[in-house]
Amino acid sequence: MKTKNKIFTLLLSTCVAFSSAQTSKFTFDLDGSTTNIKIQPTMYGIFFEDINFAADGGIYAELIKNRSFEFDEPLMGWKQQNTKTLSPNLNSGFLTIYSDNSKTNKNYARITIYNDKNYILENEGFRGIGLHQNSRYDFGFDLEKVSGNISAVNASLIDENGKIISTVPILIKGKGWQKYNAVFTPSRTVEKAKLQITFTGNGVINMDMISLFPQDTWKGRKGGLRKDLVQKLYDMQPGFLRFPGGCIVEGRTLAERYQWKKTLGNVADREYLINKWSSGFAHRLTPDYYQSFGLGFYEYFQLSEDLGAEPLPILSSGMACQFNTGELVHLEELNPYVQDALDLIEFANGDSNTKWGKIRAEMGHPKPFNMKYIGVGNEQWGEDYIERYKIFEKAIHTKYPDIKIISGSGPSPDGEFFEYGWKELKKLNAQIVDEHYYNSPEWFTKNAGRYDDYDRSGPKVFAGEYAAQSVGVVKPDNKNNWQTALSEAAFMTGLERNADVVTMTSYAPLFAHADGWQWTPDLIWFNNLQSYATPNYYVQKLFSNNKGTDLIKISENGNPVKGQNQLFASAVKDGKNNEVMIKIVNTDSQEKSIEINPKNIKLGSKLTKIILTASQLSAENNFQTENIKPLEENSVIKKGKFSVQIPSNSFVVLKIK
Repeated sequence: MKTKNKIFTLLLSTCVAFSSAQTSKFTFDLDGSTTNIKIQPTMYGIFFEDINFAADGGIYAELIKNRSFEFDEPLMGWKQQNTKTLSPNLNSGFLTIYSDNSKTNKNYARITIYNDKNYILENEGFRGIGLHQNSRYDFGFDLEKVSGNISAVNASLIDENGKIISTVPILIKGKGWQKYNAVFTPSRTVEKAKLQITFTGNGVINMDMISLFPQDTWKGRKGGLRKDLVQKLYDMQPGFLRFPGGCIVEGRTLAERYQWKKTLGNVADREYLINKWSSGFAHRLTPDYYQSFGLGFYEYFQLSEDLGAEPLPILSSGMACQFNTGELVHLEELNPYVQDALDLIEFANGDSNTKWGKIRAEMGHPKPFNMKYIGVGNEQWGEDYIERYKIFEKAIHTKYPDIKIISGSGPSPDGEFFEYGWKELKKLNAQIVDEHYYNSPEWFTKNAGRYDDYDRSGPKVFAGEYAAQSVGVVKPDNKNNWQTALSEAAFMTGLERNADVVTMTSYAPLFAHADGWQWTPDLIWFNNLQSYATPNYYVQKLFSNNKGTDLIKISENGNPVKGQNQLFASAVKDGKNNEVMIKIVNTDSQEKSIEINPKNIKLGSKLTKIILTASQLSAENNFQTENIKPLEENSVIKKGKFSVQIPSNSFVVLKIK
C-alpha cells in the first residue's frame, strides 16, 4: 500500500511539473481603427562615426595606410629594408620626407637608391591588406624623376610569409610629376598581405599618393566604398544616415574638430587629421588611426542617396568634446561656425549658380541633395551649449526656415544636465532633441515605456545613439550577444508605440574592425576580407524593414504590452502594401502562446512569421557562421482570432495582408 502511495505521489508531482512547463497563454487585442499616428520614414536609420576603423581601413576601400605620408609620423605604416637581411639598411637606399607647407597635401617621399638590388619599401595596410583571389585591384602613385637612371617601379603584393601573390612592373617615363597606374590580380586569397616596392636603376625620385583599391567597389566607383559593408547598410532600408559622428564632430580640441569644407574637392588634396579615437581609450590606444577624408561630406551625401536615406549631417557647435578639453569658442567669435552650417545647406541644396552649389556640381552632382535636417553639436550639455544653439537656430531658420534642426540633451538619458537641456530646449521650441543611452540589458527592458508620458506637444525625440552593454559602458569585454539584442528589441517596441514623439532612432556604433576596434559592442564586424551581422543588426533590420506607415494599437486587457509577463509588443499598418505587422518580444525562458483578437480590421488568411532567437542568451554570431538570424515561416489562419507560438527569448514579427 505504501508503495502504491509513493507511485501515486510521484506521478502527481510529475504531472504538476509537466503542467507548469506548458506554454502560457495570453490574448492581445489588435485594434485596426486609426490612431492618427504616422510612422515617419526616418523612424529607423543609421548612425555613422569613424570609430573602430569604420572609414579608413573600413568602408572607405583604400588599402594603403598613410598613402601620402601625411601622418604626424610620416613613415608610420611604411618600412624600409634590405632584400637580403629583411632589416633596415640605409646603405642600399633611404627615404626622406620633403614638405611643402603651402599645400594641404604637404608631404611627399624623396627616395634615394644606391643599390636597386637590395632596397625595399613596404606598406603594412590597415592591419594587413585583404586580397581576394582573381579580383582586380587598381594600383597607382604620383612620381617625379629627380636624377639617375631609375627606369621602373616594381610593385608586388606579398603574403604573411613573404611569398609573392601578384606583381606588376611600371615603366618610368617623362619629366616632372606624373601619374602611374597598374592592375594587380592576386593568385590567392590573403587576409594580411603587404605591398612591396622595389626599383630598377639607381638615383633619386619623389613619390606621393601610393594607392591600392579594389575595382569591385559599391556601384563600381573608382576609389569608392567597400561593397560588402555598404550592402549591409542598404539591406537595412534606412530612413536616414547621420554623419560624421559622434564625438569626432567635436574633436579633442577645436583644432581637431571635423571641418566639412576640408573634406571636399580632389581626394589627394584633402588634409589629413588624427582621429579622436586614436587615444580615446587607454585599453585600445591606436596611434596609427588617422582620417584621410577620402570619405568626405560629398561621399556621405552620395551614400545617403544610394541608400535612399535622408542625409543628416552633424556640425560643431563651437565646443570641443566636454569629456576631453571642453574648449569653447567665445560667442563673439562663433560666426565662422554658424557660417559653416549655412554654407553646408547651400552645398547640399543650392543650385549650381550658388558658390557652394557650384562646388557640389563640379564634384559630379548637379542636382541638389535635398537635405532636410542638420544637427548642431553632438552631445554637448550645459548653459554654454544652449547659448550657442540659440545663435545657430536663429541664423539657420532666418535663412532656411524649412530645415529641421537636431539639438542635443547630452550624453546621458537622465540626470541634472539632461533635465536642464530638455527644460531649456522646450522653452526654445526646439524641433528634435537627440537622446543617447548606453546601458545594461535590464535598463532597456525596464525602459520600454520611457516615452509613454513624454509631452506630446513638445519637441520630437531622436534616439540617436543607443546600445545595450553586456558588461558595462566603455568596457572592452562587451559582447554583441543575444541578450543585448533581445533587450534592444523590447525597448524598440516602446519607441514604435510612441512614434508620435520618437521620430528618428539609430544604434551606435555602426562598424568595428576585428583587429582595429576601440569600442564595443558594435552593429557590424568586419576584417580585411569579410564581414558579419550581429544579432543586434538583425533586430534593427527587422524593425526597419517592417516599419509600416501608421501605428495601430495592440494591447492586453486594455493596456500597452510593455513587460507584463515579460512580453513586449507594437503593431503597425503599411498603407502602401496593405499589410499589418505585429512585433512581439518574449524575454521569458518559457514559450508563450498569444491569441490575436482583431478588432475594426479584416485580416487575410496568409500569415508570415519571422522568428529571431538563439539557444542561449550568451550566443553570438561570428565570421564563421551567423547562427542568429531571422527564419521565416508561412501558414494559413482562419478569420477572426488566431493563435501564434512565441518561443522563449525571441523576437517575432507577424505579417498579414
